[in-house]
Amino acid sequence: MVFQLPMGFYVGFLNRFIQVLPRILLCYVACFYLPCSMEFLQLDVMRHAGLEESKAGVKIAGRNINNLRYADDTTLMAESEEELRSLITKVKEESAKAGLQLNIKKTKIMATTPIDNWQIEGENVEAVTDFIFLGTKITADADCSQEIRILLGRRAMANLDKIVKSRDITLAMKARIVKAMVFPIVTYGCESWTIRKAERRKIDAFGLWCWRKILKVPWTLARRSNQSILQEIMPSGCSLEGRILEAKLKYFGHIMRRQESLEKTTMLGKMEGYRPSISPLVSLSSFLPHSILQNYRLQLKHFYV
Repeated sequence: MVFQLPMGFYVGFLNRFIQVLPRILLCYVACFYLPCSMEFLQLDVMRHAGLEESKAGVKIAGRNINNLRYADDTTLMAESEEELRSLITKVKEESAKAGLQLNIKKTKIMATTPIDNWQIEGENVEAVTDFIFLGTKITADADCSQEIRILLGRRAMANLDKIVKSRDITLAMKARIVKAMVFPIVTYGCESWTIRKAERRKIDAFGLWCWRKILKVPWTLARRSNQSILQEIMPSGCSLEGRILEAKLKYFGHIMRRQESLEKTTMLGKMEGYRPSISPLVSLSSFLPHSILQNYRLQLKHFYV
């Protein structure tokens, strides 16, 4: 789950434990059971390190969160530099007892405020402004614009050039291929995005570029409106921005239907601390009602005007 941290929160990234496991477990390296095995092992390490009872961490709706785990990736969170150093030291000691070794060279630290030099037991830890976690780029300022992979989408569209130019494939089939092979690349992880007006314009421009490429309608030679392009390519569909909003609503509904979950807590809970007064980002729960109304107006404009 991606969420914005208030000013002054530190996030430490413990990436890729070097495993020293019995030989019997080595056969599962390429198996999908490995994440579950590593999860049980890391959960045992966190319990022995006392992270569940520790007061260090990020407090959301009264719930203390100081670690996120998946397979061999672990993220530790704290409100101060001293608390974070204490968490990492405890995890490192308990990991050594379980036969795991912390790779300091692959360990990163990220803070929402500037940080220069940081050390763990005399070893330097690299300070970064962003890192990749489960395929998503986490940034210090919670900016989602880097997650919009328009350039990769253009490359994928270029690879479909033969299909786009083929006269044996119907227009409806071409549109389905673009929706299945191009749009998912651009909108990967869009359920957690908080995009601004500039990003929405880029997304809409990319979607229209794809449809004009299929229809062989250039931007300059043919003076056709965007509404006519959308009406021809998908008379009963929605724009790329509408697809993103639909994915957000599905994910939001999935989270809300759960009784107790970390995702629901981080999405609806209040956080301690303060947010910057200059252009703060809107939370996802506040962004959705406005987006629903805006998308409804877009649908009326595109298909009924």
